[in-house]
Amino acid sequence: METRMSNPLLENTVLPRFSAIRPEHVEPAIDTILADYQAGIDALLAAKTPRSFGNVIGVCEDLDDRLSRAWAPVGHLHGVADSEALREAYAKAQEKIVAFSSALGQNRELYAAVKAVHEGAAFAALPAAARTLVEHELRDFVLAGVALEEPARSRYREISSELARLSTEFEEAVLDATDAWSEHITDAAGIAGIPESGRAVLRAYAEEKGLEGWLVTLKQPSVQAVLSYADDRALRARVYRAYGTRASENADGGKFDNTARIERILALRHESALLVGFASTAEESLATKMATSPEQVIAFLRDFVAKARPMAEADLAELRAFAAEHLQIADLQPWDVGYASEKLRERKYALNEEELKPYFPLPAVMDGLFAVIERVLGVGVRLRQGVDVWHEDARYYDLLDADGVVFAGFYVDLYARTGKRGGAWMDVCTSRLRKKDSLQLPIAFLTCNFAPPTANTPSLLTHDDVITLFHEFGHGLHHMLTEVDFAGVSGISGVEWDAVELPSQFMENFAWKREGLDLIARHWQSGERLPDALFERMQAARNFQSGLFLVRQLEFGLFDFRLHHEFDPQLGARTLQLLDEVRREVAVLQPPEWHRFPHAFTHIFAGGYGAGYYSYLWAEVLSADAFERFEQEGVFNREVGAAWRKAVLAVGGSRPALESFVAFRGREPSPDALLRSYGVAA
Repeated sequence: METRMSNPLLENTVLPRFSAIRPEHVEPAIDTILADYQAGIDALLAAKTPRSFGNVIGVCEDLDDRLSRAWAPVGHLHGVADSEALREAYAKAQEKIVAFSSALGQNRELYAAVKAVHEGAAFAALPAAARTLVEHELRDFVLAGVALEEPARSRYREISSELARLSTEFEEAVLDATDAWSEHITDAAGIAGIPESGRAVLRAYAEEKGLEGWLVTLKQPSVQAVLSYADDRALRARVYRAYGTRASENADGGKFDNTARIERILALRHESALLVGFASTAEESLATKMATSPEQVIAFLRDFVAKARPMAEADLAELRAFAAEHLQIADLQPWDVGYASEKLRERKYALNEEELKPYFPLPAVMDGLFAVIERVLGVGVRLRQGVDVWHEDARYYDLLDADGVVFAGFYVDLYARTGKRGGAWMDVCTSRLRKKDSLQLPIAFLTCNFAPPTANTPSLLTHDDVITLFHEFGHGLHHMLTEVDFAGVSGISGVEWDAVELPSQFMENFAWKREGLDLIARHWQSGERLPDALFERMQAARNFQSGLFLVRQLEFGLFDFRLHHEFDPQLGARTLQLLDEVRREVAVLQPPEWHRFPHAFTHIFAGGYGAGYYSYLWAEVLSADAFERFEQEGVFNREVGAAWRKAVLAVGGSRPALESFVAFRGREPSPDALLRSYGVAA
């Protein structure tokens, strides 16, 4: 029997002891915490004292926080240091947590206690954040099926449990399929065209496996290097096919096939939405978003399609003509697009990513990022030594206010490696929470998958990588700069999902501005700032193929939303059929019939963006408009930075996002700034 003292997940430490956490700790810790949680709820409900915010909501926040603090490091390790044993332990514990949470969401006595707080005489005198938290709790009870009668109540809980399991399996299948494919190349002619930075990544992958030469994998740095630069068209086609058929019936003999999971996830989400009174999953999802109806979302997306598609058609026509004339590619295929685009960009703007990379060594970029937030927000960053981490690449930083007082912290883990989920994300380690005798500080996880350093060079980022880093750090700042003392509405918690991307996309803008780049960009050998000529070429190329980029995002958004809005149990998901319909409406270049993009679309099937992928574009409207104030009043204007921090970052989910935007901008948002940034006529 695991004792509390010997299980690191049961320790009340400020930071997790990652080196001590083992798979065998997970289930006993969660069992203990859930038992204590239930005992706490039972005691709350048994108490005869009048219901108050403190003895109902406060108690629930403390109980929930203890569970979150144990589960957060487990979930993080599942994403960055995966193993079979951890998977098994994670799955068993997750099943128990979901079952517990589902039952809690349907606890009518607890619902009545929260309702009593809401209806009590003291409610009006509570701080605004506290009132919002109570209202969110009541809403979430309804969405969890508190009003349902049997057998619907039990069925709702069964669905929640199965959905959690399927989402985890979906993500694990994508990771396994990504790790399963590789191509070993021993002849340098096979990687002709790939620049040295890309070759170094492929060489490192080979060395990791004890091989000579180069190893092409499906990790993002490898895929990017091949599809953008490899002269060997057949190699590009093989990598494109392998990447585009991951976790489908068209790869690995169907071993990791997500087809049945997609079908089941969509069917269960639909059934769950119907149970709690919505016509579709999409409609249910909008209960916690800024957008008010499915029709509004679809109209929003199609309005952008009408503006973007002519631009995309022009982009593609230009690319096809260039490929035919200069690259002798008469039949441009999807696996040629990245390669031809890179060559065209070089020809039009005398600019390629490889020319920029030496100016973006990761250590300098990190220093520059920290300098940007210091200038804009008055926040200092300091590396803390000796922190227990899960991998030698991980680091921990403190966030300091103007007086040097630590008020938040964050971990970073930035390099791609085997056993680590692809992509980039911010996740919560701990939330800001006022306790009886202390203030728990917010701590974030910031994870990316950049090319690691080699024996001779630091990690050299593309400018797109820099944008990604600033994006995720924007999420981190939203979490860490909160001044709300209730975990349920502090940081990103309680923020409408289609506004969550506002602070992240906002931060991206600094990586385009001369003022920002002067802090970020330093040549890794000479220390030289980004030359003016190169900066001007970057700016000239900023909207290069923006039409193609936009229609790609619109395809994702419209596909996701329609998939969840139009699901019919009689017909099934019709995933590929619907994708084909969306592509005929939106896309200008059709992928091959065998392509299986949905099977690795973890955002919507495992990442919380189901019926919500449109949020990226929705929030980009807000972020472009918000940043325009900085452009008008000064990119590093500390007063404007303070206003942004106070109006948006500090309040978290304690009020509607629209109110926060208006508080900063003085008016409701307009899409004009975003359209201008893409070179689209309003």
